[in-house]
Amino acid sequence: MRHVSESNPQNSMQLTAQIDQLGEKIIAARNAVGEVIFGQQAVIDQTFVTLLSGGHALLVGVPGLAKTRLVETLGGVIGLQDARVQFTPDLMPADILGSEVLEESEDGRRSFRFIHGPVFCQLLMADEINRASPRTQSA
Repeated sequence: MRHVSESNPQNSMQLTAQIDQLGEKIIAARNAVGEVIFGQQAVIDQTFVTLLSGGHALLVGVPGLAKTRLVETLGGVIGLQDARVQFTPDLMPADILGSEVLEESEDGRRSFRFIHGPVFCQLLMADEINRASPRTQSA
């Protein structure tokens, strides 16, 4: 088995440069989030790890710890489309997923068009999901 550096030193140098650039971008993003969210550096770091690994995070804490602001700020800093859903007992699955609406064109033709719900984003803040009905939670 050969390593990249053994087969082509030029490719190895390019890869190293790209990794260095990525590290600098991550540090810049981390610092930008840290300017908005104070005293939560461990949470910020763990959230970045979660995003970079493609995982999900459960942020638990008393009101006022900037959980929602963290998600909004991360979306803005990284350039991701973010959305927030406030779960309530009367929230329906269609409120999250979206629904089809019947539209009529100028010539009288009717067609269905799907309107995307907030779940169709890159970064979703599902606030107080425990308040939703089991049916809505399973959606």
